Amino acid sequence: MRLRQRYRMRAPSTGREVIIEAEPGRVYEDRETGEELEVVGMLLPLAPTASELPWSIENLRFCNWCDELAQKDLNDCPNCGRRMDPLPD
Repeated sequence: MRLRQRYRMRAPSTGREVIIEAEPGRVYEDRETGEELEVVGMLLPLAPTASELPWSIENLRFCNWCDELAQKDLNDCPNCGRRMDPLPD
């Protein structure tokens, strides 16, 4: 289970982006330029979560019980709590 929130961060001068499991109040620096990274956005799902996959169309499926979106790497639906059918091959 992932407890820390993932953030998309950017180096202002180069526009280089990185995804980091960040801690609040800590300053993160770009490896190449050494400048402070700025937060661009938080990745879904928000922490804490059982899934390691970000919310993108490639990583989601519909629950066969409640018809809500859930990550492909989960066995139980985070919305209704029921066991989802296995993914087709």
